Amino acid sequence: MSLHWTDVLEIAIQLAERHPDVDPRYINFVDLHNWVVSLPEFADDQQRGGEKVLEAIQLAWMEEAD
Repeated sequence: MSLHWTDVLEIAIQLAERHPDVDPRYINFVDLHNWVVSLPEFADDQQRGGEKVLEAIQLAWMEEAD
């Protein structure tokens, strides 16, 4: 399975699994972007990850953490 920027929930789940000690409320978008594009299944254009999609991923990750 390959991940794209539109796979917000799946990306959030994988980030939560890979970074269990990170509170997603305090991650900056530069680090978040880098972590997303470094996921093994990520197969989208790295430049398409703008602020809106990163915010959606962060919010989904916060919901997963609760």
